[in-house]
Amino acid sequence: MPLHRRDFLAYAGAATLALPAAAQTPPWPARPITLVVPFPAGGTVDWIGRAIAHEMQGRLKSSVIVENRPGATGTIGFAAVARAPADGYTLVIGPPGPFAVVPHLFTKKLAFDPAKDFDLLTVAVQIANVLVVPANAPFDTVGALIAHGKAHPGKLTFANSGSGASDHLAAALFLERTGIQGLHVPYKGGAPAINDLLGAQVDASFQNINAVLPHITSGKLKALGQTGRVRSPVLPQVPTMAEAGVPDMEIQSWQGVAAPRGLAPAVRRQLLEVLQQSLHAPAMAQKLAALGMEVVASSPEDFAARRQAESGRWQQVIQRAGITME
Repeated sequence: MPLHRRDFLAYAGAATLALPAAAQTPPWPARPITLVVPFPAGGTVDWIGRAIAHEMQGRLKSSVIVENRPGATGTIGFAAVARAPADGYTLVIGPPGPFAVVPHLFTKKLAFDPAKDFDLLTVAVQIANVLVVPANAPFDTVGALIAHGKAHPGKLTFANSGSGASDHLAAALFLERTGIQGLHVPYKGGAPAINDLLGAQVDASFQNINAVLPHITSGKLKALGQTGRVRSPVLPQVPTMAEAGVPDMEIQSWQGVAAPRGLAPAVRRQLLEVLQQSLHAPAMAQKLAALGMEVVASSPEDFAARRQAESGRWQQVIQRAGITME
């Protein structure tokens, strides 16, 4: 019996309805995306995360919700993301600590493996740290701080945003390079560390330039030296650590974006594209430059290479300094 056109169309329609549900999955993104910030609100990671989320959602026409999940040097937030579905709806942004440092710090096994549990997307930005002290501190230069430390061994206190964070490791490297003794004072993020620094409850700190720039320009903090290879355009009067007499102190803090391992290739490509577009947006680039930040917007391959290099570098510093965490 011949199959008429009308019958064929009816048959084709029925066959389409019978296709598996997976074939009819709506294109990504079909619902809001969550960007986990594993540190408290108000710090560098939080600020950059919210700026990126704002740019992303304008391009994706989908909400990007920032969720702060602080604690344990960022490992609580990272562990939560590692357990999330690899569907492109959960991302994490973080500094070198959770990505490359904490495995060398903790004496017990972590709930995630930063080398195996994430699809690395991009290193978004990088920025040098600056050595700052309270406005009423009795030292105005790096040399004076070193002299004070040698005259009062074990008395200098260095605030940091959490054990294993760039400001903690920068201070550990500084003590090693200068041969002085000091005490590390960890906080649950950069904001509370800076608050105590402003109140002169601690002596010094290696903070991201953007986090303390307003306090430096207002005179509430004194900047003694910075860890970049060259002077920052926003702090041209502040010498590099090499210029101040402390060699091998070049340190760049950075913020990377990742997702749970196993993203679909198409989703991974789209995420990387929208992240890079967001970072290179004129308004975004202008805001970052004003704070002394440099847009990186790296490839996943470059991100992986940087993570590996940072892991090796800081493992040696941690071992020499005998730094551990429970």
